[in-house]
Amino acid sequence: MNEQILAIGVLIASYVVLFSEKLNRAVAVLLGSSVLIFSGVLSHQAAVSSVDFNTIALLIGMMIVVGIAEKSGMFQALAVLSAKAVRANPRGLLIMLALMTAVLSALLDNVTTVLLIVPVTFQMMRHLKLKAYPFLLVEIFASNIGGTATLIGDPPNILIGSALGLSFMDFVYKLFPVVAVCMIVLIAVFDFAYGRYLKADMQSKTELLKIGAKEMITDFGLFYKSLFVLSGVLALFMLAENIHLQNGTIALLGAFIMLFLYTFGDEHLSRDSRVEDAFSLVDWTTIFFFCGLFIIVFGLEKTGVLEILGQKLISMSQGSLKKATFGILWISAVVSGAIDNIPFVATMIPTLKSMEESFGGREAMMPVWWALSLGSCFGGNGSLIGASANVIVAGLALRENEHIGFAKFLLWGVPVMFVSVICATVYLYLLYFM
Repeated sequence: MNEQILAIGVLIASYVVLFSEKLNRAVAVLLGSSVLIFSGVLSHQAAVSSVDFNTIALLIGMMIVVGIAEKSGMFQALAVLSAKAVRANPRGLLIMLALMTAVLSALLDNVTTVLLIVPVTFQMMRHLKLKAYPFLLVEIFASNIGGTATLIGDPPNILIGSALGLSFMDFVYKLFPVVAVCMIVLIAVFDFAYGRYLKADMQSKTELLKIGAKEMITDFGLFYKSLFVLSGVLALFMLAENIHLQNGTIALLGAFIMLFLYTFGDEHLSRDSRVEDAFSLVDWTTIFFFCGLFIIVFGLEKTGVLEILGQKLISMSQGSLKKATFGILWISAVVSGAIDNIPFVATMIPTLKSMEESFGGREAMMPVWWALSLGSCFGGNGSLIGASANVIVAGLALRENEHIGFAKFLLWGVPVMFVSVICATVYLYLLYFM
């Protein structure tokens, strides 16, 4: 009982610190995990074995691949091509940037995507002499919705996919249809609310159109190498189930090949310098945050707290798979809107695993797992702190004197979250309970 109280106390304290932002999030969870080890709740070996290294490898690998690819200017060139495709029309640009953000979020990840897209958006808006606010809003929502479609698009999916051994295509087959519907609704609403009022004079549009996509490519050799590696990694993700490789292994393989191509032919000192530069592209704060989080959640699992929570959830659902599915969907959405969805999903995964036997095993429980994915990813749109991508966009906007306020964001975030979760509710009902 004392160990259970301590494990719960560490989790609550970590959540409070995360919510208050008084400490760096990696420091907060690493301190919490250290308390569990030093108090004897977990041994050193148990703590290390609790870290899901498939997830860690997937994150590190993709960060290196995308970070090096970004140096070639390929993503900036893609944004310029998008502007040219709509003749720099602001209304068309709003739609195009939303679609591009959603697609890149699905293929790369939503955090990386907004880091690439937002600076380009500000550059375009300066040319068009327009406020970036509506474009930033739709990019936040599109990144969270688009990222829901694949294994690597949103951190909650990475956690769920790794825990269940799901493939890239498992997520695409099950979640892409509802993501597509939500994107159509999002674009239609934003076009009605903002798009039809966006205007730019001909001179401003002409200036933007003068920027050539090729001018954005700073290194054509690296551009072609990046295209080769990214295509190969995505192809292997799609084939992972057939070739029996873990997603983390594929991501690291892509990173190693990218590093080899990036440094091949360099002199010794230059090569080492570029490798160190590539490793600095990894967001080590996020990596250690995940490590600490895995340990804290395992503390709850080892002390039996999650088993008790699982039994409570089974009792609340009254043994009904339908009630469990829609209950998890809406609970995940609301909670993920209030706090970062990553720690919530990390806590829920072992809890749901403890419920599988009562509902007839893993396959029978899949509606609940998809509900967790949809609820946590869509719920991330509910508030400015609901997902990492939201916080990053707000920070980038502040540097450009474009303030995205917490309360003002709620006016859009809450309705977008509820509409998307309603779409998910209808979709899951039609897919599993008709």
